[in-house]
Amino acid sequence: MKFQKDNTFVTGRLKSMTYAFNGAVKLIRTEHSVMVQFSLGVLMTIAGFYFNITRTEWLFQVLAIGLVVSIEGLNTAVEKIADFIHPDYHERIGFIKDIAAGAVFFAAMTAVAIGSIIYLPKFL
Repeated sequence: MKFQKDNTFVTGRLKSMTYAFNGAVKLIRTEHSVMVQFSLGVLMTIAGFYFNITRTEWLFQVLAIGLVVSIEGLNTAVEKIADFIHPDYHERIGFIKDIAAGAVFFAAMTAVAIGSIIYLPKFL
């Protein structure tokens, strides 16, 4: 099957959005780390409604959830490409994968900080 690019603006964008949505569904259904991050995002959303957080707190929380899930998706893509290119262990591939995982760590720690700023005062 040969790929044929759709050059029309509207239908091309709709197809791109369909591919992106399908990719997001695949990511959530197949990758355990994304399942965990997505589930935490759902729990934090429920907590936001329960604690009736402010509009500004919602903005930061949604941004943090989106950041973590997005970076986790990019990390997964880097790992899949690296494993495809070099399936056996290789020191430089391991280094690349560690750096991608480090990006997830930074995003997750940012989300923890934002969550702490929003929710700790509600418990104290």
